Amino acid sequence: MTTNNELAATTAKLAARGKGILAADESNPTITKRFEAVGITSSEDTRRAYREMLITTPGFNQYIAGVILFEETLNQKTSQGNTFPEMLKSLGVLPGIKVDKGLVILPNTKEEQITQGLDGLPDRLIEYKAKGATFAKWRAVYSISANTPSNLAISANAEVLARYAAICQAHGIVPIVEPEVLIDGDHTLERCEEVSDPVFHAVFQALYRHKVKLEYIVLKPSMVINGKACSKKASVQEVAEATIRVLKHTVPGAVPTINFLSGGQSSEQATANLNAMNKLGNLPWNLSFSYARALQDYAMKTWKGDAKNVQAAQKEFFKRAKLNSLAATGSYTDAMEKESAATTA
Repeated sequence: MTTNNELAATTAKLAARGKGILAADESNPTITKRFEAVGITSSEDTRRAYREMLITTPGFNQYIAGVILFEETLNQKTSQGNTFPEMLKSLGVLPGIKVDKGLVILPNTKEEQITQGLDGLPDRLIEYKAKGATFAKWRAVYSISANTPSNLAISANAEVLARYAAICQAHGIVPIVEPEVLIDGDHTLERCEEVSDPVFHAVFQALYRHKVKLEYIVLKPSMVINGKACSKKASVQEVAEATIRVLKHTVPGAVPTINFLSGGQSSEQATANLNAMNKLGNLPWNLSFSYARALQDYAMKTWKGDAKNVQAAQKEFFKRAKLNSLAATGSYTDAMEKESAATTA
């Protein structure tokens, strides 16, 4: 199979209408913080058991096309003795891998950040692909204040995202391109829209310069939304309309699928906003989800690290996967939140 054929086959599966991507690639410090908040001790074994619980949820593969794994999980085996990629592929779900190495301060900015990890990336991709990974993820972050993001942060992060994407495609790995405009702060929806437009525009300019094939990427952007500390809360319709305005200004129609990050929104909020965007219709791309906390939150709180809670936690995960699948086709309603999780297959 040629590289382009590999990329096309992977992209087609990730862009399947009504299916999304589970982001289970939290770094050890991040998942430790989330575990501790609900009373779970974080260890290599509890992290393995938790992620195994998610991917052994009966029927979740009806709604999830791919799972982004952390490097630790890629190298672990499930309790059945299979690697996580083997388990996922047996269910028709694609394994992916987070390949960036986290954030560092970008010099000559006011504490803005850039993502590291390009050094050694080609060799790591060869290793990850041999272990079953078919797609990758790289996250860049942009903070909003009166003076940020700066032009330097916007251009530097765009360049790194594009270099990562080009390297991935050269190795037959589909890149998830994730420019996250952070929800932290008291900014308004209008300020977020003002910032998001040049951020996304710069990303696609850089992808073009590096000759990245847009038809073989997944865009994972943040939604255009007010900051968490903002007193003026935007409505679901306002978020949907502002986000689509920015995407239509900046994202070429060649991009097959846009899978949003939840970025600190509640589970219900992330689902409702995705649904409202799809209800607007007449869009050139598939719109879906690549959520972490908005898919996992209720499941983690229900599990609490106790094996006797696995079935109940899996029902919570299944329900959120199903509701977001419905939102990805504009078929979700608020009333569905009150309904119990459907019987799993």
